[in-house]
Amino acid sequence: MSTLAARIPTWRIVRSGWERASVYLPIILMGVMALGTYWLARSTPTAGPLQAQKAARHEPDSIMRGFSVKTFDAQGRLKSEVFGKEARHYPDTDTFEIDEPRVRSFNQRDELTVATAKSGISNADGSEVQLIGNAIVTRDATVDKEGRGRPRLVFRGEFLHVFVETEHVRSHKPVELTRGNDTFNADSMEFDNIEQVMELKGRVRGVLQPGKK
Repeated sequence: MSTLAARIPTWRIVRSGWERASVYLPIILMGVMALGTYWLARSTPTAGPLQAQKAARHEPDSIMRGFSVKTFDAQGRLKSEVFGKEARHYPDTDTFEIDEPRVRSFNQRDELTVATAKSGISNADGSEVQLIGNAIVTRDATVDKEGRGRPRLVFRGEFLHVFVETEHVRSHKPVELTRGNDTFNADSMEFDNIEQVMELKGRVRGVLQPGKK
């Protein structure tokens, strides 16, 4: 005895199966695309936060040779002048590295301070200078408001940090201070020229010369 399936043509069975399968075809394709996207995301190398943004290199963008740079206050008065054999500007730190710097600065009382060294690092406006190698800072003898004389000051060391605006000189390395005829040595030092306060730290040694009669 023949069955109903035997009497249905084969092409109709195939067509019916394809029609049923076509209902799920979009879902199947979406699944395949999702898997493909996931595989690409896993396989493609991604740049980390440090790689995505290229780190700025410490390379100069400008060089000056045999230069002199002056700065003035709002009234046109000369505040400082920086000389050097060569200076290189680094945009990543906005600083200048100077060979054989010589800095002349005037405070509000027109007192002159001169600083020299083998090399130096200055910020953009020259208000802060690090002197490296045979560093010497000299402040000329002056007279205060009461007419009392203040002796000449000379700082010497392998490193001196000068703050022009606040008139500070400091160092975390050994220094020698000459004040008039007196000499002091210390492991580190901080000097406030405005308040006339000197702080010597570590092993401090001093030689005081007798005053003139």
